[in-house]
Amino acid sequence: MQIGSYTFKNQLVLAPMAGVTDSPFRQLCKQLGAGMAVSEMISSNSILWGSEKTKRRANHEGEIEPRCVQIVGAEPQLLAKAAQYNVDNGAQIIDINMGCPAKKICKVMAGSALLKNETLVGKIIDAVVGAVSVPVTLKMRTGWDKEHRNGVRIAQIAEQAGVQAIAIHGRTRACGFSGEAEYDTIAAIKATVKIPVIANGDIRRPEKAKYVLDYTGADAVMIGRAALGYPWLFREIEHYLKTGEKLSPPTLTEIRDTLLVHLNTLYQFYGEYTGVRVARKHLSWYTKGQAHGAVFRHTVNRVSSCTEQIALTKAFFAQL
Repeated sequence: MQIGSYTFKNQLVLAPMAGVTDSPFRQLCKQLGAGMAVSEMISSNSILWGSEKTKRRANHEGEIEPRCVQIVGAEPQLLAKAAQYNVDNGAQIIDINMGCPAKKICKVMAGSALLKNETLVGKIIDAVVGAVSVPVTLKMRTGWDKEHRNGVRIAQIAEQAGVQAIAIHGRTRACGFSGEAEYDTIAAIKATVKIPVIANGDIRRPEKAKYVLDYTGADAVMIGRAALGYPWLFREIEHYLKTGEKLSPPTLTEIRDTLLVHLNTLYQFYGEYTGVRVARKHLSWYTKGQAHGAVFRHTVNRVSSCTEQIALTKAFFAQL
């Protein structure tokens, strides 16, 4: 898959996820097979750009290229300025969020709420594409609700405005994350536009990734929630797509070692106080399904130092 001048090593993309796809997680997933990783969404509200949270979200220091930053908002000129700001700070691809179903985003008519207003969608994309020299991509859903699946029309508007790739989650805004993703709309979009199409939604296994690629004709698949606590999914899918064979899952030793490295990068990136707190959700995801995992999580989520978190993690894996 190619976006602008960037050719990706495979068909695998890490989805942008608020509170998750920070620099440490993006770099880990790229090391384990993701061809592209998108940042957490950054608000178009310039008042927030100087905040520590926004600075961290835009931090791509040492990251494998290309650096893709997602922006969110509802005002064309504010989004254009946000795109310029992030390109000036190192972004090599700008992704526009029209897929987030969260109430706090939709209530200000941003994210997937924009799908209701096709005219505004066009104005936003025109403004952002016109403001930067780097490729602009779009993350969207299939429509507002099941009665209003206008994904094909939105994709056409995006392509005509100069968007260079589109990622589609196979649910509507109203669906949130409930039910099953549907891929017919993604297939219809792929049949309509000439730019790369990335299929997203419920891709949790290598076989499902191949099925979605074959069914939709998409150029790539985007993995989100399935990678939480299991970033090895990228290399497993990559291997399966190349060989048709399933790769062995990681050993407990590899899971432990990867987790410990991940914890240390979180501490370095955020500092001890915030790093320990961010690490808690990752510890929960990595240990889900492991023997005595519930007891471990109950204990580790109550400590407040790096040293204690590391010691408890090592002890947990030692008894498995």
